[in-house]
Amino acid sequence: MTNNSLKHIALADGEAREALLPLTFTRPVAEIRMGILTMAERRGMVEPACYSPLVGADYLAEKYPADPEATATLPAAEIAGTDDGSGSPLRIAALHDIFSLCGAAIEVDFRLVTKGRTSAPLSSTNTLIGPASNLFIEEGATVEGVVISTTGGPVYIGAGASIGEGTCMRGPIAIGAGTIVNMGARIYGPTAIGPHCRIGGEINNVVMQGYSNKAHEGFLGNAVVGEWCNIGAGCNASNLKNDYTEVKQWSYPHRRFVKTWLIHCGLVMGDHSKAGINTMLNTATVTGVGVNIHGTGFPRNFVASFSEGSAAGFDTVPLKKFLDTARRVMARRDKELTPEDERLLTAVYNLTETYR
Repeated sequence: MTNNSLKHIALADGEAREALLPLTFTRPVAEIRMGILTMAERRGMVEPACYSPLVGADYLAEKYPADPEATATLPAAEIAGTDDGSGSPLRIAALHDIFSLCGAAIEVDFRLVTKGRTSAPLSSTNTLIGPASNLFIEEGATVEGVVISTTGGPVYIGAGASIGEGTCMRGPIAIGAGTIVNMGARIYGPTAIGPHCRIGGEINNVVMQGYSNKAHEGFLGNAVVGEWCNIGAGCNASNLKNDYTEVKQWSYPHRRFVKTWLIHCGLVMGDHSKAGINTMLNTATVTGVGVNIHGTGFPRNFVASFSEGSAAGFDTVPLKKFLDTARRVMARRDKELTPEDERLLTAVYNLTETYR
């Protein structure tokens, strides 16, 4: 039920939409997750109001309709409740900002989500290094035989999450509701994993939106992964060039590779994309929506949406084949690919040639 006493405020995609493709092919900027919360959820906790997305693409409006009662507009890419030290809010202006600013977002979210609340107790089978005040476990989470360090930042474990024995976690870290971390995983912060993911192996400074898998051995660092993705066993994604020089990354607005000013920059993967077992990915690889990478060798650093193949070459995935696969993947999480979803993804499919 809508609270009529609250302001109605639109969170506008603005110029950030193009900069944050491929994630924003399938969602408004306001729905991007960086910490425990999405941009819209964080804004709502910092300043209560009725927030709604103001999308920058017409085809998104069916799933994310504008609020006709909105009387004010704010930039969706602004990280509410943070400050960079000069009096201006932090903003996401490029894909790599999502993992670079993840730690700041987790710090804010941890304070917002845990304020006035008490964590579920930590079992004696675990080892905690650092202040207990920096650890919050929601009711229903399972945490046994885990080493948790909160010396570098807070660690949040969502309701129904399961952290397997032998896992080592160093904050700041956010683990979403229902996410399963397999035994022996090594998670370095700042890392934010959304709801209902499967995590394993080694990850370092990764933001995963939700409903995605990186469940096995292999390295993923300084990376952003969308929803309904799968990264196969033994897949490794580079986040550092051998000569330690600055990394360039594909820019959708510029249609070319541009400077990131970073030495560490890893994979960005759009929704419904996959990397097969033992896949090797170059530094700062960007894949669009619905990409399927497999085979030997290093594929190119940018793979357009709805492409399937390897270093030897890529073909376009037929729309029906993609939708059938997406339907099966979502059913495994008891989710339905709705007609609304199909229309949205079909619209993205029809944009593929524009964004190659």
